Amino acid sequence: MDVAEGDWVNTSALPAFGTRHAVLQVQSVLFNNTIEDVERAVVAMARAAELAITSGALSRVVLRYGDSGPLPALDEAGLARIRGATRGALAVEYDYFGANLGSARGHNRLADQAVEGTHFLWVQNPDVLVSPRLFETVLEPFDRAGVGQVEAKQLPIEHPKDYDASTGETAWATTACVMIPLSLFRSINGFDADTFFLYCDDVDLSFRIREVGFRVLFQPAAVCFHDKRLSPSGGWLPTGAEHFYSAEAGLMMAHKWSRPDLVDQILGYFTKSDDPVLRRAAGGFLSRRAAGTLPEPRDPNHTVAEFHGHLYAKHRFAL
Repeated sequence: MDVAEGDWVNTSALPAFGTRHAVLQVQSVLFNNTIEDVERAVVAMARAAELAITSGALSRVVLRYGDSGPLPALDEAGLARIRGATRGALAVEYDYFGANLGSARGHNRLADQAVEGTHFLWVQNPDVLVSPRLFETVLEPFDRAGVGQVEAKQLPIEHPKDYDASTGETAWATTACVMIPLSLFRSINGFDADTFFLYCDDVDLSFRIREVGFRVLFQPAAVCFHDKRLSPSGGWLPTGAEHFYSAEAGLMMAHKWSRPDLVDQILGYFTKSDDPVLRRAAGGFLSRRAAGTLPEPRDPNHTVAEFHGHLYAKHRFAL
């Protein structure tokens, strides 16, 4: 399949990616994860793979880990332990990057390694545990024409972004737990790793999938556990890296998706902030602008990208 970026097409005329006995690549990027973290995810993955293969939804599952950590999470003994935990339900491959590639570049590298004949990518965070029937449930919408991404429901903290309860359509899908046809992923050149290191790579990917006419769906019947923690008051507890890269990504999203008014607004706030992290994010953006290395703006008529304050979709509840 080859779809030119920016071409609007009739969704019903687009292909349906659903197929019986599909080949699936599951991929996660590790960073300072313990072998216990990995094994817990693999045990859950193995059961889901067993059931999906037995039902005929899948014929083969390859679980591919990339490791951006300063030291390998898995040595030979550890990899043998992880492979043993699969009970033969899936193949496990491990690529120690030797550098911190970030989320976008790491996932692109793993997708490039997919075996010939792979139909789908299941992209997930390494701290996600899938439910036993997740693969069958998340694959079902791809039987319909024009479905480009299907996102699972995260527990115990559901993502608050809005979706259409009757169709499942949503503005974007988080790559904590999402299914993407490999051919579609490759046709739009995967994640934009030159622009996004850690945050908003998934928002941008979804916007580009919608830009070529495909729908992004939320499938609440497909459930996974995502080990997220909140503060005693119910707020997020971001790390220092998350704080910086989310600030940087916000500027990049506003620039790339043709909102110079938001760029000016964010820059004004960041440059005057007492927070050195925000000032550093602003400085990096301004340096890239001066060097001419920012991405080319797109969607000038604002038909794809959604901006709701600092959010990229309406939210159903505050978090």
